[in-house]
Amino acid sequence: MNLYSLFDLFGAPNPDSLENRNLSALRLLTPPVGKLLKKYFRAEVRGIGNIPPGAALYVGNHNMAMLSLDTAIFCAEALRAHGTDALPFGLAHDMAVSVPVVRDLILAVGGVRASHENAHAIFAAGKKAMVYPGGGLEAMRSFANRNRIVFGGRTGYMRLALRENVPIVPVVAAGAHSASIILTDGSSFARTFRLDKLLRADVWPLMLCLPWGLWFGPTPFYIPYPTKILISVMEPMTFPRTGPEAEEDEAYVRECADRVENAMQLRLTELARERSGRRRGK
Repeated sequence: MNLYSLFDLFGAPNPDSLENRNLSALRLLTPPVGKLLKKYFRAEVRGIGNIPPGAALYVGNHNMAMLSLDTAIFCAEALRAHGTDALPFGLAHDMAVSVPVVRDLILAVGGVRASHENAHAIFAAGKKAMVYPGGGLEAMRSFANRNRIVFGGRTGYMRLALRENVPIVPVVAAGAHSASIILTDGSSFARTFRLDKLLRADVWPLMLCLPWGLWFGPTPFYIPYPTKILISVMEPMTFPRTGPEAEEDEAYVRECADRVENAMQLRLTELARERSGRRRGK
């Protein structure tokens, strides 16, 4: 049990239901919001044709602390190219689906509590899910590590894909983490004050952002710097062995996870190099 469980006492919507998503609102609002964000960040989305039909697991690198506006840009392009079949349910942190106001927005756009049971229900319905294995550790990584994939050794996403026999579609974004400057992730502070137990927070960042200036801790809102964002949807990745036995093979899971993370890191490095070259006028 953690502090977020207290919100359940006040009649909160069921964060384990797939029925909270408002597809009518998403069809209406996603295109203009995506267009606005794409213009603001001068964003480019590549490889959108790589999205397969049916069940799949999008695996992304987490950016922008708690904003993740690169996700909205990706979803707008996916909707435009493939319709609602390409829109994912998001396997979300307890905080995102518990705190009032934030919770209502997250659930309406397709967020569900992150659990294997909910993921199974999504895939059984032939739908797509999206995960950010790095979680807060990656979303609040330091500015110095902005061009690094930081999953922290987590392999839950890989076990999920193997058990459910669904392809992984890596979605890599470069530039989004430059929307603010995170000086340090504050992981030592989080451990010292047991925030990992109380709030499931492995980090407690010190960041520079507008309009707050110097801010300590996660901020649900800030004005992002209009950094150039490049997003690459990579080709689906499948694996020779799947099912419960494959999921329980620790060495195999690690091998498959390394394959995914190495491919994502290579693509992120390429995109970051391209952004850097553009800034120098090359």
